[in-house]
Amino acid sequence: MTATASDLVTAADIESAARALNGVAVRTPLLPAPFLGEGVWLKPEMLQRGGAFKLRGAYNFLSRLEPRVRARGVVAPSSGNHAQAVALAAKLLGAPAIVVMPTTVTAAKRAGAERLGARVELAGTTTADRMERALEIVQEQGATLVPPYDDPLIIAGQGTVGLEIVQDLPEVATVLVPVGGGGLSAGVSAAVKLHRPRVRVIGVEPAGAPKLSRARTAGIPVRLDRTSSIADGLLAVEIGHLTFAHLQRFIDDVVLVDDAAMRRAMRVLLDRAKLVAEPSGAITVAAMMEGNVNAVAPTVLVLSGGNIEWEGLSTTMG
Repeated sequence: MTATASDLVTAADIESAARALNGVAVRTPLLPAPFLGEGVWLKPEMLQRGGAFKLRGAYNFLSRLEPRVRARGVVAPSSGNHAQAVALAAKLLGAPAIVVMPTTVTAAKRAGAERLGARVELAGTTTADRMERALEIVQEQGATLVPPYDDPLIIAGQGTVGLEIVQDLPEVATVLVPVGGGGLSAGVSAAVKLHRPRVRVIGVEPAGAPKLSRARTAGIPVRLDRTSSIADGLLAVEIGHLTFAHLQRFIDDVVLVDDAAMRRAMRVLLDRAKLVAEPSGAITVAAMMEGNVNAVAPTVLVLSGGNIEWEGLSTTMG
């Protein structure tokens, strides 16, 4: 599948998503982070309902379904945060939800989805495993698949993070955003560039999961043989085709960060900002601390989430 310019979300799409999310999603603040440098700000999506940015896209998607379709239920393949977001959106809209998670899912992310009323099924360890089982459920039950990232409504919903950034800090010059399957980075980069074309947008991905870096080199999405990182939310083996089309147009650069740097960033966020970030959420801070980004202030670092329990936090931090 090849996405074209006509498939990209527009500023109007993102603004429509913002209206749909008004009163539902938290408008997370921009917090100053002088310990990371002059003019550095944090966009802490761990303060979002569900503990991560994912509610934005999930609710935007579910809210557009016809009520009779939504009543048949929704299915979400997810490593964790998307599952919790779909579970929450479904609960808010009165729809049954099934989430398909990996057998390696963290206790915090599974428990979060269950607390929100979703039925959890476990399937393998890869994105493909989860998607295969989710599609089986769609066929069996007539439910609707909620894509984790490669969908215009999902991208537009995640783009509200970027819209809030340019509204709350009009003079922003650089934005750093995590890259997994690409929903957040596609949406944020589109929102920022469509409103402030001169802002530099930099994607940050784990060194052990360089799906966007490889795709940019090849000019097309490339399926990785394997991924490995403590950033479990960023381990897609291939960037989405639609998200890649957005990133090709709107993102300026992508940098890689190793696990050790993410651990240091998690500790700094806890010690200095009093924020609990999962590794995926801390990756932009890690990139800033490592000095491998060319960032002009004011700079905003998107912290994508904080769904990590005490045991996982202590184990990850060593």
